[in-house]
Amino acid sequence: MHKFFTPKENIIDNQGKILGDDVKHLYKVLRLNEGDQIVLNNCEGQEFLATIKEITKQEVILNIEEKLEINNESSIKIYLYQGLPKAQKMDLIVQKGTELGIAEFIPTLTDRVDIKLKGDFKKLDRLNRIALEAAKQSKRSIIPKVLEPVDFDTALNNLKNLDLVIVPYENAENFGIKTLFNNENIDISSIKTVGILVGPEGGFELEEINKLRENGAYIVTLGSRILRTETAGFVATSLVQYELGDLGGSK
Repeated sequence: MHKFFTPKENIIDNQGKILGDDVKHLYKVLRLNEGDQIVLNNCEGQEFLATIKEITKQEVILNIEEKLEINNESSIKIYLYQGLPKAQKMDLIVQKGTELGIAEFIPTLTDRVDIKLKGDFKKLDRLNRIALEAAKQSKRSIIPKVLEPVDFDTALNNLKNLDLVIVPYENAENFGIKTLFNNENIDISSIKTVGILVGPEGGFELEEINKLRENGAYIVTLGSRILRTETAGFVATSLVQYELGDLGGSK
């Protein structure tokens, strides 16, 4: 069944409506008609079974049939601090990261981020639209947000508020995520929020790694092969979701 997101103010009592680009997508691409049923999400995690009552070029009117007890979110909230990459790589990072369950994407300006990118990041609307489309496709209950870029020091300060911080680093040796989660000093049951900080194409400066380590981040290897910046976040997220979240199933 197809899923659509609409702001909670568009759902009143037993009636809801869909506006904007989704209207055309609903009737022209998906070819849904009056009487067909969809899942409607209020953008805050609540989902409803709804029947299409009326379709116009401006809006779709829905009858709300029942509230659904569906939650496709992981018990672990993952915040990806992504060293700002070149070209369209951030599009892919947001799309696939949404599928993997990331809660927020925070573009991060580290020392080795291309200087041209630092002053020309104007794609938030596009990236948040990509997150929305990926959330619909993967049937997320929450649409993750892509936030404004932050500098390294701001990221460092924000990461202090999370239960666990992981930094994939190509020069880390003999300490990976397997070792991390087998560490007797870490209470896995208490971890609810995880920050993953990934460097840009050029990686991290050693000074940045030292600052992260001093502030309690775990500097880890993802294996013997060097991964691209857009791949490292996927791998780290997948491993965290497998160890702490819902990737791979509950049993």
